[in-house]
Amino acid sequence: MDLTASPRATTELQRGAEALLAHLAAGGATPVLPATFADVDGHWLPPAMEALVALMAGQDALHPLAKAAQRDERRTALFLCLALAVAGQGDRIHASWLGIAFGELSADRPVAHGQRALWVTAARGAYGPAGKIFVLRKLDAVDLPDQDDVDGWLAALIPGNPAVVIPHSLVDYPELAEIPGLADPTQAAAKLARLRGRCVEITSSKRPDDSASPPPRNGSGRPVSAWAHDEPLAVLRGLIGSGGPEGPMGSLVGHLRDDLSPGADPDLAAAALHVVAPIVRSVAEELTEATRSAPPTQITVPILGHDILLLPEGPDPRSLADAERRITESGVPKRRGPWPGYALAALGVVLGVAAFLVPMLLLLVPGVALCALAGHLLWRAHGQSRADDDYVRARTTELRELADGAVWAMHEYAREADNRAKLASDDLTELTRLIRRGPRAA
Repeated sequence: MDLTASPRATTELQRGAEALLAHLAAGGATPVLPATFADVDGHWLPPAMEALVALMAGQDALHPLAKAAQRDERRTALFLCLALAVAGQGDRIHASWLGIAFGELSADRPVAHGQRALWVTAARGAYGPAGKIFVLRKLDAVDLPDQDDVDGWLAALIPGNPAVVIPHSLVDYPELAEIPGLADPTQAAAKLARLRGRCVEITSSKRPDDSASPPPRNGSGRPVSAWAHDEPLAVLRGLIGSGGPEGPMGSLVGHLRDDLSPGADPDLAAAALHVVAPIVRSVAEELTEATRSAPPTQITVPILGHDILLLPEGPDPRSLADAERRITESGVPKRRGPWPGYALAALGVVLGVAAFLVPMLLLLVPGVALCALAGHLLWRAHGQSRADDDYVRARTTELRELADGAVWAMHEYAREADNRAKLASDDLTELTRLIRRGPRAA
């Protein structure tokens, strides 16, 4: 029925419904319909409210239930399921109501706000174990897309994975940890360990007071209009027509990934983990297999800016010789050599001899000065040559030591590989055991 034709009926009906919801949200006792409450011909809400009050009072609600269901079966069922859950009496619902209210999920369609509200409410235990099992079966019946999107599911479960994982054997050679053949097994092992830890957290997490899930009522005192669209009261307000515009509906995969993320509600996380258990197991198996990759027998690694081929028996002599040659050629600047000093020394000797032969003692002074300057130049050239030789010797020695150390680090990495693969197998076994247990309460 179109209530816009009767504004007064609309106002009275919405006021009564809002008062009823406020009473339920505040945790009040069995509500009573207002004296001015009257049925509106053709509308499902008045008999649904009458049935709700009768159910909470323990009275016969068959007649108003039949009338409301005849007018709009799905909305009636959704209203009663959510309202009874908000009132903390979710055990009073009929099993068929959940099926009618929930409808069918599809990976190709967004999850309706009412479906998400029932999903959240059932996962939190408002309808008991049977309600959890119902929702899990609905979720299990959907073929999830993006099952091959390993990175997407890992990002949801264990966000913030480091780009490079440096094992203990390569602490002194972090550049080796960036080589794909060495980086992939260590990164896979680190991700698998974090994935196992997240699954342990989900399957064993408890609420602070170690009690059951809180009822989905407005215990925090927030205004209902400010609640998220998937919370029961917000959906109930939308049903009675007094809520604001609904927000965008999320996808099934999006909700599951949100529920799996760290900090999510423990009950929702447990339900989501049960649904995506086959994907998580497949991801864990792939990571375990990646940890078993044999380390490469030879790698080329930059050392002091030069590419050195590392072999099991040691650095490749040819690549090492090429690197030493480049150090000698590029590490020492080109110098003029000692020839100016020799020239000045020869000229000074000539002037000294001439001073005695002419004889002209005035030639002796510049001759001695030129010889002294020549000696200084030759001494400095010799010092520069020794410094260049020391630099080349130090760099080549460092190059050889680093190359030898990298080879030993590779051997240590290979010894770690067996232990890493064993730990990964243990992580896979434990993770498989955890996800086989399923959600705690279901």
